[in-house]
Amino acid sequence: MADATPPPPPPVEVSPPPPPPTNAGSPTDFLKGVVGKRVVVRLTSGVDYRGVLSCLDGYMNIALEQTEEYVNGTVTNRYGDAFIRGNNVLYISAAEPL
Repeated sequence: MADATPPPPPPVEVSPPPPPPTNAGSPTDFLKGVVGKRVVVRLTSGVDYRGVLSCLDGYMNIALEQTEEYVNGTVTNRYGDAFIRGNNVLYISAAEPL
């Protein structure tokens, strides 16, 4: 009597993992979407400015309204309007959900 080995199971098809979720849109779309809303602007020095984004240009020069200056998380100054030169900007973040 010969040993009969069972046939191998059929191959299991594995689908590739889904791509990670992405926020559709470009940085330009983001910036257009936050004009008129509250933002946080971090400077290369580490100082944060929080206020309403009034406008910005292609050089990332920023005009803010109702501006507060934060150093180490503490409010150090309040300005009505502020202009931030673009070469000092590290990033811009939405302060409220989009």
